[in-house]
Amino acid sequence: MKIRYYLLALTTLFMVSCEKDSLNSKSIFPDVQETNVNEFDKWLQTNFQEPYNILVKYRFEFKESDAEKNLSPAAYDKSIALAKLTKYLWLESYEELKGRDFIRQYCPKILHFIGSYGYNSGGSVTLGVAEGGMKISLYNVNNIDYENPDIEFLNYWFFKTMHHEFAHILHQTKPYPTDFNEISAADYQSESWVNIDDDDPNNHLKMGFISDYASRETQEDLVELIANYITHDQAWWDAQLKTAGDTGKSKISAKLDMVRDWLKSAWDIDLDQLRTIVQRRSANVTMLDLQSLN
Repeated sequence: MKIRYYLLALTTLFMVSCEKDSLNSKSIFPDVQETNVNEFDKWLQTNFQEPYNILVKYRFEFKESDAEKNLSPAAYDKSIALAKLTKYLWLESYEELKGRDFIRQYCPKILHFIGSYGYNSGGSVTLGVAEGGMKISLYNVNNIDYENPDIEFLNYWFFKTMHHEFAHILHQTKPYPTDFNEISAADYQSESWVNIDDDDPNNHLKMGFISDYASRETQEDLVELIANYITHDQAWWDAQLKTAGDTGKSKISAKLDMVRDWLKSAWDIDLDQLRTIVQRRSANVTMLDLQSLN
């Protein structure tokens, strides 16, 4: 009886206190803060959110990051450069081919910029991470040289990853032919893909894979074909096929033909036309103003 009385008294006291005190609208959690809107935020609103319905996160947020990695924020000026490059090289390439509505419907809704490398426990480095087709995280932003942009560096760290992850969204939305899986069925390496080139740096090509990671499994094989084909010119591609030898060349070419047909029939995407657009834009990166927000 005495316990019930104490509980009733405490409840009454709490109710009285709530009636008298006005609630503070600010969160007690340190990572939930009101952020001052700067000129870059306004530029992102105009150039990403409004036309494409894509949110770019360049400020470091612990909850958005991989807690198992030691990461640093993306620098403000490097984030501006990557945002402008992303719009020009990736979004506008697909928009030129398929229109803005295509981008709004199928592109990931969040791009997350991280300044540092993403080292893994096994010693490998993560180029980018996609989460359910909704978010892409990009690492190593702080090493962008916006005064002398190098398209090889940009493609390796950012744009091959973007095309790779976007291709995942496409095949998850409209499945590709299962015959693709049979061409290299006996050669997929699963998690041992990291060792495929230990004895020979060109072993993946000779086995019929355009990259070492493509040997992981069939879906990675498909999207690596698309991403590498788009971001490299014909001279590079021909060199890879020559190095692959007869066996590797025949497998890579057969898979690419199948991918080309699937993209056209399922998505009305001409892979070669898309590549032409990307290559034309890639040749212009040294002429872009990557510092101002004009």
